[in-house]
Amino acid sequence: MARVLPLLGLPQLDRLFDYRVDEKDAVSVQPGVRVRVRFAGRLVDAFVYERADTSEHPRELHYIDRIVSDEVVVTPEIFALVDRVAARWVGARSDVFRLAIPPRHATAERSVAPADVATGEDAGTEDHAQVNPPELSEAWSAYPRAASFASAMTSGKPVRGTWTPAPGEDWAARLAELAFFAATGDRQSIIVVPDQRDVDIVSSRLKEAASDYGRAPGDIVELTASLGPQARYTRWLKVLRGHAKVVVGTRSAVWAPARHPGIIIVWDDGDDSLAEPRAPYPHAREVATLRSSLAHAPLLLAGPIRTPEVAALVEAGWAPEITAAPETKRQLPRIVAVTNADPVQARDVAGGHTRLPTVAMTMARQALDRGQPVLVQVPRSGYIPRLLCQQCRTPARCRRCNGPLAIGEANTDGAGALVCGWCGVHDVSYSCPECGSRRLRAGVVGASRTAEELGRMFPGTRIVRVSGSEKLSTAPEGPMLVVSTPGAEPTPERGYGAALLLDAWSLLSRPDLRATQQAFRRWVGAARLVVSHTDGGEVFCSAEASTDIAQALIRWDVDGFAHRELAERREVGFPPAAHLFAIDGASSDVMAVSDYVEDHGAERLGFVPEILGPVDVPSAEPLPGAAPDEIPERVLVRIPPNQVDQVSHALLAAVISRATRRDGSPVRIRLDPLHIG
Repeated sequence: MARVLPLLGLPQLDRLFDYRVDEKDAVSVQPGVRVRVRFAGRLVDAFVYERADTSEHPRELHYIDRIVSDEVVVTPEIFALVDRVAARWVGARSDVFRLAIPPRHATAERSVAPADVATGEDAGTEDHAQVNPPELSEAWSAYPRAASFASAMTSGKPVRGTWTPAPGEDWAARLAELAFFAATGDRQSIIVVPDQRDVDIVSSRLKEAASDYGRAPGDIVELTASLGPQARYTRWLKVLRGHAKVVVGTRSAVWAPARHPGIIIVWDDGDDSLAEPRAPYPHAREVATLRSSLAHAPLLLAGPIRTPEVAALVEAGWAPEITAAPETKRQLPRIVAVTNADPVQARDVAGGHTRLPTVAMTMARQALDRGQPVLVQVPRSGYIPRLLCQQCRTPARCRRCNGPLAIGEANTDGAGALVCGWCGVHDVSYSCPECGSRRLRAGVVGASRTAEELGRMFPGTRIVRVSGSEKLSTAPEGPMLVVSTPGAEPTPERGYGAALLLDAWSLLSRPDLRATQQAFRRWVGAARLVVSHTDGGEVFCSAEASTDIAQALIRWDVDGFAHRELAERREVGFPPAAHLFAIDGASSDVMAVSDYVEDHGAERLGFVPEILGPVDVPSAEPLPGAAPDEIPERVLVRIPPNQVDQVSHALLAAVISRATRRDGSPVRIRLDPLHIG
């Protein structure tokens, strides 16, 4: 007999079922094989979890209907990872399998050589001897701890680390070298990046470095969502059968079926694209850390900045830092922010008379005169409306939890009361903590208007507008103004002569826990594209120079900023200092689940979780299937970091109990959502 997991997507049926195995299929039915079984009168897909001699089921067992393929597509490591992810993120294993294993394509199975056959470009190493270089490339010498990290990695130790590239560093080239360095013997390397543009950059660097490590282009596989079913399954099988040595892809690549991961690399974990939008909503960074622990595989968390989540791992000693030598800061451009030392500049920007003060205009003109392009970064339009002080533009925040204030339902006088989007507390007497004003405003200036303004300021200068829907991988060379939204900046071959980071208040005032972190990440990413100060490179940031974020940018304290952000979150009890489970759904269903957890907290958990809310579900995370006339609500369950497994178990018990009794509608549960409220 065999124990199989039917892919039903129902939490109450997310368990193993026993089925008999026909004698003719006894050899093919192995753990990790796809099968079809009859369940409740219909045929469903399933994965074989294990074989057994006896069953505890009292009745006669059904036979497995048929074997879909005798390919073992789920390795023991992926089985364990799926179980852990489903338990931690309060999900069904069938949903996790849909994230981890692509649909089968019969033609793809026939087109990929078996694991013990190396033919042509699929294998990539037939005519290229495998080389294990004695040390990393010379470029890594700028990072004193890199050599010891690489040595431990190649010796088979499950070493972990964090890496922030030095200014002017070709991060993709360094990751490519590290991936090939780790892919020795039967080991395979996995590189996870946020989007297709990063995949293209890393893939290009991998192909350039392949010959230096005795590899060929066939050893490199890209796994992205843009691939068709056959192409995706073909490349996935190349990894499974050992023909690919390095895998690079978007968030789904973290599930790549490498049997012996030489290293798992996650680049730019602060990018929202690495958070899975499908149930059970795991983040690629968290899946990578779990996989590293389960498989005893080396792990590197790298990015333009260090996130508070990674900073917490550094402070815990779980992932030591690999930092650049201090002299690498000489490659920085000159960075200037709004300062009261220049009365004209401070008055123009703070007073709203201009978005481009004299110092920024001078930077742009000097770069254009040198024949260099100028980057103008403008916050993306379409942000959630938020309230700001009319006088000084300080974000309106709750005095209880520091959450964003919004206008709630109108009262008897017809005026809307201010309501916190995180804890739901009303504020009937709000006044700005900075200037005391009671007047509020909202508004964002977009890239189109900025381009028009610049056209009048710099007549005769070419203006290129770039956004998420109008992307350029590389910027044309020569004097021009490139107006870009954050994250869409094209990379010129010789760098920008200057960068103007406008409307800092708009990024910093977003009603989001990670607003400051994301603004800093965007500014650092733009500053990295500017040439060094010795080559005339300059950056203007429209944030007040005395603020912590502006000082971190000016001093290029990209790692220290993350640790200060982490300390601030500890004070208010938000991730990663504490964990939050967000329960979304109809009001009655949300309260029923939260009440279950609260009532059973002291009895089963040993403590009572803190319940916050209810509040409205963030518009950035709409609830699928909600009735048009129904306003879904969100309740937050705040818990200590070491209690995640216990609370997730209690939440899953509540979901299963309600589903079994058909009590109400399903709810959505997310662990540490990107948008809290």
